[in-house]
Amino acid sequence: MIFTGQTERSIDEKSRISLPTKMREGFPAGIVYASPGFNDSIWLSPEIVFEEQLRKLGASSLPEESVMELKQILYSQSQRLELDKQGRIRLPENLLHLLDIGKQAFILGVGDHLEVLDQTKWTEQLEKKLPNFHDIMKRART
Repeated sequence: MIFTGQTERSIDEKSRISLPTKMREGFPAGIVYASPGFNDSIWLSPEIVFEEQLRKLGASSLPEESVMELKQILYSQSQRLELDKQGRIRLPENLLHLLDIGKQAFILGVGDHLEVLDQTKWTEQLEKKLPNFHDIMKRART
């Protein structure tokens, strides 16, 4: 499945967030891997995608010390989660705190995974990124 779109969601007092039905379909076994991502986001990946990311990291051309640091952070801060009957997951407190994600968030579809970002931060990031979007698209297509 290719994840697309964005949706605004609240994070409840138990750190749960509800995934939209269409996005839930990308997690057929109900298993979600939460890990630290780019730009203060929590990546939500299907198991097969998470495993592939780790495999690619192991085969990376980065210096061994950098790979070991990435693995240490990625493995220690990631968690295996399960969707409940209402389609919610409990976001790890360590990631919410580390990435400074408040009670209002966006869930973004980013191809092979989802990203959870603080509402205010994403709005600010998007405003900064949009003016360069067309130029980046042109360069990406050449």
